[in-house]
Amino acid sequence: MNGPSPTGVPILRLGDVLVTGLLNELDDKSAVAFSEELTARITGDGVRGVLIDISRLEIIDSFVARTLMELTTMARLLGARVIVSGMRPPVAITLVELGLQLTGVETALNAERGMAALGWRQSSPPPEGALA
Repeated sequence: MNGPSPTGVPILRLGDVLVTGLLNELDDKSAVAFSEELTARITGDGVRGVLIDISRLEIIDSFVARTLMELTTMARLLGARVIVSGMRPPVAITLVELGLQLTGVETALNAERGMAALGWRQSSPPPEGALA
């Protein structure tokens, strides 16, 4: 299943990688539902990687940081590599200022680099003049 989940957070499948993101409006209930759906998708779809894009996350607190660490740990236990991409400088600064460490969380500057780190390659465009 691709598209919006019951939590309102889309989880898309690109080959053997799931792509999703986190938003500022994450509460306990939606975090648990999102974690359950993501882990079910990892096992159900047999993926080997998960990209969690946080570029829309404007602020971070200990709850969101803990959620990211837990998602990463759960996915790794299920055999999937997780990369968190798109961290904004203010988010990184806040994590450091609060003394929060995303232990065991791999990061990438943006989603494209994260996908490349997971081994996903964008197909090359057709040659000029070729029919698509």
